Amino acid sequence: MKSRGAKEPPDGGYGWVVVMSAFFIMGLTAAVLKNFGFFFLDIQSHFGVLTSTTSWVTSTTIAMFHLGAPAASALTLQFSQRAVIILGGLLSTLGMLLASLDLSLPWLYFTMGILQGLGMSFSWIPANSMVSHYFVRWRPMAYAIASSGECVFAVMFSPFFQWLIEMYTWQGALLIIGGLQLNLCVCGALMRPLETTQRSAQETKDGLERDAAAAAATVLSPKRKTIFQCSLMRKPELFLYILFAIFAAAGFFIPPLFLVPFANSLGMDDYWPASILSVLAIADLAGRLICGWIANMRVVRNLQLLTMVATLLGVVLLLLPTGHNYWAILVFASLYGFLFGCVVAIHVTSIIDIVTLEGFDSGLGLFMMFRSIGGFIGPPAAGWLVDQTNDYGAAFYLSGLCLVSSAVFVVLVDCLVQRRKSKAAEAEAHRAGCQEDWKLQHSCET
Repeated sequence: MKSRGAKEPPDGGYGWVVVMSAFFIMGLTAAVLKNFGFFFLDIQSHFGVLTSTTSWVTSTTIAMFHLGAPAASALTLQFSQRAVIILGGLLSTLGMLLASLDLSLPWLYFTMGILQGLGMSFSWIPANSMVSHYFVRWRPMAYAIASSGECVFAVMFSPFFQWLIEMYTWQGALLIIGGLQLNLCVCGALMRPLETTQRSAQETKDGLERDAAAAAATVLSPKRKTIFQCSLMRKPELFLYILFAIFAAAGFFIPPLFLVPFANSLGMDDYWPASILSVLAIADLAGRLICGWIANMRVVRNLQLLTMVATLLGVVLLLLPTGHNYWAILVFASLYGFLFGCVVAIHVTSIIDIVTLEGFDSGLGLFMMFRSIGGFIGPPAAGWLVDQTNDYGAAFYLSGLCLVSSAVFVVLVDCLVQRRKSKAAEAEAHRAGCQEDWKLQHSCET
C-alpha cells in the first residue's frame, strides 16, 4: 500500500473539488465586498454624514480583510485550511446579522467592518492556499477558475442586492446576505488537507524493526507544524512586491465603491448602475480566464504580464471620468473589469515566483497584511477628494494614478527575480563544471 504523504501536489483529481469550493468562497466573500457600493448612499442618507465618513465602513472591511491575512495564514499552518474557513464563515455571518440591527454608524464599523472583514480574510486566504498546494502545472488556470467565482457571483449579486434593498431596506438585505454567507462553512468542510500522518503497514513494520520508539513517534505524532516565516521580509523582491500591493490596493477598491454614486450623479436610474456592475463582472470573469490561460501557456513571465495589465488598468481608470453617458461609462467599466480580472488572475500566484511554494502561505499573509495600508487609505482619500471637488471623477483619477505607480514596482521585482535566477544558474553551471573536472582528474589518476 502506498503512503499517503502527498508530498507532490496531485494536479487534478480531488483538486477540482477544491477549486469549485474555492469558487463559491470567492463569490461569498469578494463578490459581496465588491457590491458594498449599493449600500453606500442608503447608509449615508440614513445617518446624514459626509461621503468620506461613510466610506470608512468599506475601508474598515478592506483593512481587516488584509490585516487578518497573517493570522489566517498562521492558523492555517497550525491547524488546517478547513477549520479556518469554517471559522471565517461564522464570523462573516455574525458580522452581517449584527449589522442589520442598525444601532449606529460606529456599530457598522465594528460589524460590517471588523467582523465581516476578518471573516472574509479567514475564508479567502486558506482557499487560495488550498488551490496553490493542490496544483503545479495547472496552477494559473486553477486559480483563475477559482477566482472567477467573484465575477460570477458579482453578476448575480448586483441586481439581487438592489432588489433586496428595495424590498426589505438595507438592514433586511444585510440580514439575508449574512444567511447566504453561512454557506462558507459548507465550502470549508469540502477542503480536504493534503497532509496526512497515515503510513503503510510495511513502512510501520520496517520502522519497528529499526527502532520501535522512533516508529511509534512517527505514527502517533501529529502533523508537522510549519511556523509563519516573517524572515521573508528580508527579501528585497518581496518588499518591492508589497509596495506594489499597497499602491495597487489603494486603486483597486475605489472604483467599485464610487462607480454607482458616479453613475447616479449623471442622472441615471437605480437599475442602470446595477447593469453596469453586472457587465463589469462579466468582463472581469473573461479577464481572469483569458489571463489565466495565457499565464498557463508561459508565453511571457507572470511578472511581465502583470506589469502590462496593471499599467493599462490605471490608464483606463484615468479615462473613465471622461464618459458622461451610459454607453461611454459601460465601455470604460468593461475595460476596467477585464483588466482588473487579468491582474487578479496572476498577482497572487506571482508570489510563488518570489518566495517559492514552501514560503507561499507566509508570503501571502505578509502580502495581504501590508496591502491593507492601501485598502484602508484609498477609499477615504477618494471620498475626501470627492467632498472637496464635489466631483466623483476625482476618485477615479486617484485610483488610476495609484495603479500606474504600482506597475513600476513590479518591473523592479521582475528584474531582481531574473537576476537571482541567473546567478543561481551560473552557480549551478560552475558546480557542475567543477564536478566534471574532478571526475576527469580522478579517472586520469586511476
